[in-house]
Amino acid sequence: MPETTAETRKLKYGEAVNAALARLLEEVPETLLYGEDVAKPGGVFGVTRGLRRKFGERVFDTPISEAAILGSAVGAALMGARPIVEIMWADFSLVALDQLVNQAANARYVSRGAAPAPIVVRTQQGNAPGACAQHSQSLEALFLHVPGLRLAMPRTAQDAHDVLVAAVHADDPVIVVENRSLYFGDKAEVELGGAPRPMGWSHLRRPGRDVTVVSWGAVAGQALAAAESLAARGVEAEVLELTWLNPLDLDAVLASVARTRRLAVVHEANVTGGFGAEIVARVAEAGIGLDAALVRIGAPDVRIPAAPGLAAAVLPTAGPIAARIAETAAA
Repeated sequence: MPETTAETRKLKYGEAVNAALARLLEEVPETLLYGEDVAKPGGVFGVTRGLRRKFGERVFDTPISEAAILGSAVGAALMGARPIVEIMWADFSLVALDQLVNQAANARYVSRGAAPAPIVVRTQQGNAPGACAQHSQSLEALFLHVPGLRLAMPRTAQDAHDVLVAAVHADDPVIVVENRSLYFGDKAEVELGGAPRPMGWSHLRRPGRDVTVVSWGAVAGQALAAAESLAARGVEAEVLELTWLNPLDLDAVLASVARTRRLAVVHEANVTGGFGAEIVARVAEAGIGLDAALVRIGAPDVRIPAAPGLAAAVLPTAGPIAARIAETAAA
C-alpha cells in the first residue's frame, strides 16, 4: 500500500471509518466493499454513506445472507481481491461460522502460505439503547479461540481509522469489531494518511501505581472514567487499552502488572469464558508476584435485556467498575 501525505481532520468515529474505507478504495485497487445495505443506503448507521457514489460497482449491496457474504469474500480473496465485508451485527456472524472458522482461518495453513485469505470483516457488537438479546452479544472470545483469525476492537476515531488501514494491508483474515454507541460521539482530531501501522498496538491511557486496569472496546471508556473518579480518593489506577486482541500486546500488559502488582480486567462480554480469563492466565503464567487476587469485571452470565434500564443494571459501568478496582487496590 503506498504511503500517503498525512492530514488531520476533526471526525466522529463513524466518519473516521468512512474516511479509512475511502482511502483504501482509492489506494488499493484490489479492494471491494460490500454487505447488506452498505452501498445505496450508505449503511444502516450511515457509516458507508457516499462510497458507492464515488467508487461505483466496487461498493455494492448483497442479499440478506451472511454465509454468502463471507463465503464470497473468501473466494474473492483467494483470487487476488482484498474484500472488506460488513456483517451488520456480530450476532449474525454465527450463521456463517463455517466460512470464518473452516475456510478463512484455514486458507494460509492448508495452502502452505501460498493462498492466504486477506479479508476484512467489519462488524459491530455490544449493547446500545433498545438492543435486544440477539443484537447485543459480545463475541470476541469466540473468534479469538480460532487460530488464523486476527481481531481488533478500536474505541477511538483514530484507532477506528488506523485499524482498518492496517487490516486491509494484512494477509490474514481480520475481524474489526466496532460499537454502534461510538459512531455518533464527539468529534476528535484524526490523522489521515501516512504509512499503515503494524497490527498489535495498545495504549497506556493513564499511568498509575496502585493497580493495572486492562480493557478494550467501548467499555474501556467506562474503565478510564472509573480510574479518574478513583484518583480523587487517592487510588491511582493505570489503564491499558488494548486496541488489538490478536495480535495481543502481552508485553505491555506484563510490564504494567509488574509495576503495580495488581490486575483488574474489564470487558463488556459476560465473565464466563470471556477473553479476560486469557489475560489473567497469561499474567499468572508469567509468574509475576502479585499483592492481590486477579479480578475479572464483565457482564453476568445473562442475556442482555432490551429495556435500557435493565441493560444498564447488568453491564459494567464506571461506578461498579470503580468499586471493584478500589477493593483490589486496597487488598
